[in-house]
Amino acid sequence: MLTAGLVLALTAALGGAAPADARPGGRPKLADPHPCPGQPGFTCSTLTVPLDHTGRVPGTLALPVATADNATAPKGVLLFLTGGPGQGGVGTISRIAGQRLPEVAQDYRIVMLDQRGTGPSGALRCPGLQAQMGSSDIATPSADAVQECARILGDTAPLYSTDQSVADFDQLRQALGVPKLVVDGVSYGSFTAARYAIAHPHNVSKVILDSVLPHHATASASLYLTGMTAEARVLRAACDVAPACGYDPADDLAWVVRHRGTADGVRIFDTIVSYEFGDPTYRNPAAGDIIGALHEARGGAPAHLDGLLEAYKSGGDDPAAFSAGLHAATLCADGRFPWGSAATPLALRRPLLSLASHALPESATWPYTTGVATQQGFVQSCLPWPAEHPASNPARPLPDVPVLLLNGDRDLSTPLEWAREEAAQAPRGQLVIVPGESHSIQNRERGHAGRDAVISFLR
Repeated sequence: MLTAGLVLALTAALGGAAPADARPGGRPKLADPHPCPGQPGFTCSTLTVPLDHTGRVPGTLALPVATADNATAPKGVLLFLTGGPGQGGVGTISRIAGQRLPEVAQDYRIVMLDQRGTGPSGALRCPGLQAQMGSSDIATPSADAVQECARILGDTAPLYSTDQSVADFDQLRQALGVPKLVVDGVSYGSFTAARYAIAHPHNVSKVILDSVLPHHATASASLYLTGMTAEARVLRAACDVAPACGYDPADDLAWVVRHRGTADGVRIFDTIVSYEFGDPTYRNPAAGDIIGALHEARGGAPAHLDGLLEAYKSGGDDPAAFSAGLHAATLCADGRFPWGSAATPLALRRPLLSLASHALPESATWPYTTGVATQQGFVQSCLPWPAEHPASNPARPLPDVPVLLLNGDRDLSTPLEWAREEAAQAPRGQLVIVPGESHSIQNRERGHAGRDAVISFLR
């Protein structure tokens, strides 16, 4: 209660919501159209947008855009938004439209873009952060790497918030010459899709939120509390599948974390969340059997677990595929933390974080610990990030349009609990839970139940 009061006071005193979008005169246009290299059936072009949609900072950005060539698609335009934040989109349009959602591509003109700060031509490049974190949310960066990135971005850092990206999306809609879009977002893309729908409710006809990140940022989300506690549910469910394990994997995880300390606890958390992308059963020996590795470690044989920690070690990803710098800049502008918002002075952040950590009951983080919650990447990326004007954080519900929410029940990156939370904010929401699947249904689902739900919803 004390921490919450201090945070509210600081947020009110030091910064509020970002100003409304300011659009330049004249309709935006897609320039230099040409066939997308290696992606037949799609045209690549460039959308020039203001560097700062509020008008305070001059300059422009050139965002790569890919559009399907079926410009007269009977049901209009579907804007597919990638995740991260940090992933580009243009290079994956043929996979999404041609391989994963071909039925949708028959009815809709699918459009993707490299959001500001992402992609081969526009990725923010922070070498230290990229080397340490790569595409991870959870790996702990050094303060030096965070501060190096902040120095590289300088005064432009706040211009990579979701507010600015949402304004880019509406410029893209105008350039396409359509009154409404279907917006379909995966992971962080679900966050931007929801924020676009809230900012421009009259410009969306339907919304798809896949692997859902709630649109209203909270300190709990920055501590990853829901994701940590969801691991007990997910690992136990995986162990109940025949042949049953015969032991409690959540107890094994809790024991190992407490006996190996906070640093290894963060590494284990990071590894399990990364592991789900390759093995949503969490038990496949060919993929590494993370549940078995934890059980062996508790029994005194840690070699299997140590091998997985090394195999899934974060860092070094190509920024063109995933920009760790953009990831940090966006999260630190958008997020709400135990110390408040991005506006909170650095000198106050650590004391407020300490207050919050002492107030957390064990149940808020189990099978992990408070130390893991406060030392993982969401918190440690933004703790030393320079104070700046925070992005907006709307708490109002989604608009009164049809919304499909998709989530795998084995997802730990964006756990099912988050999808339920967001569904409660959608007046016309429909939540579809895909059993046995983990993160990113439209991209990675092994079966077709989730994608069938998408096809039915759009038809």
